[in-house]
Amino acid sequence: MAPLAAPPPRTGLIVIQPLKRRHCAECHAGPLRMLVLEEGAPRCLDCADLGHLVFLPRGDTALTRRSREESALSAVVVRFNRRRSRYERQGVLVEEAGLARAEQRCLADAEARRRRRVRDARRRAREDVRFAAAFAGEIRRLFPGCPAGRARDVAAHASVRGSGRVGRSAAGRALSEAAVTSAVVASVRHMDTPYDQLLMSGVPRHKARRRIAAAVESTLRAWRAEVSGVG
Repeated sequence: MAPLAAPPPRTGLIVIQPLKRRHCAECHAGPLRMLVLEEGAPRCLDCADLGHLVFLPRGDTALTRRSREESALSAVVVRFNRRRSRYERQGVLVEEAGLARAEQRCLADAEARRRRRVRDARRRAREDVRFAAAFAGEIRRLFPGCPAGRARDVAAHASVRGSGRVGRSAAGRALSEAAVTSAVVASVRHMDTPYDQLLMSGVPRHKARRRIAAAVESTLRAWRAEVSGVG
């Protein structure tokens, strides 16, 4: 039998997934899916007193860590990568009861994470409502003639989380006058002028904006001029 290269030493027990057909040097069982090297000779898991362990493939770091914590006996499983000329970790062998306890811990964590996501989503929704209300209030302060419903619509559109719109920019979150005005201008441009139709007819954007600039400014002037409590 050709000699089997041993993996580099590390803390804990090492089990090898052989690339070639190997048989146990003690009981002659084989070919072996996994083996332990003892004084350079392969031993099956039963002869190495590891046959009662179950294999947990790599991939779930939390489950692997907890399975080893919950197991009095465990081993790291490795396989030789010829291309890289090194042994690479494939998973672990752990006690079945330890794996079951680890899975329960992970399920509990998953449920806790789900509840936290729900709480976070509710908190963000409340924050978004408050922010949209503040944005609408700033629109009404700068443009008192803007209808209240329209101000709420502009604020809701501009402040959608993750949209990249002006309301979610740093200036928008700070309720800067420039950001609020920009949101109002965008709304007027699209809803109160033929801007969209011009774009659809093939007019370049910069030319379309020039054509409707006077109409936009007229609406903004009207909304700025209507101050409550005149006289």
